[in-house]
Amino acid sequence: MKMEILLLEGLDDLKFGDLPKTVENTLGKPLEIEHLGEEADEDLDTILWNYDKEGLSVFFEGKNNHVLSCFETDNEETTLFGKKVFGMNEQEITELMKSEGLTQIDTEVEEWGEKRVSFDEGLIDFYFQDGKLVTVNWGVFVNEDGEIEEFDDMEDDED
Repeated sequence: MKMEILLLEGLDDLKFGDLPKTVENTLGKPLEIEHLGEEADEDLDTILWNYDKEGLSVFFEGKNNHVLSCFETDNEETTLFGKKVFGMNEQEITELMKSEGLTQIDTEVEEWGEKRVSFDEGLIDFYFQDGKLVTVNWGVFVNEDGEIEEFDDMEDDED
């Protein structure tokens, strides 16, 4: 499997909204499965599948129907827009994203010390430790029925 990030779509042949069975057919059984049920948010239940050998974590969300909603990777072979992102620094990644029309940038230093650089239009986060990219996380919004919600709709719901 190619480690090609497809913003708002998925990873190579795996698409957001896919069922766990589809992911298992592509990647095999996960090494570890975690249930991340959040007490504060009873509308959503998250299941995390870890594939350590591939450097990949796969997130499924929903309550009534779990679907693929997010990926996180530290795989050095990961590409975005044809470029290997783990060989790039923060400035290079920012320039790449801007060249692809993603200009809504948000940065924050997390409690655990990593710097997060987010591009909201692409729902992607880059995490840096001591100036080096350590993980990339990208996904979509999913409702309790396992339906992908449009990003614009999410903003409307907040009004």
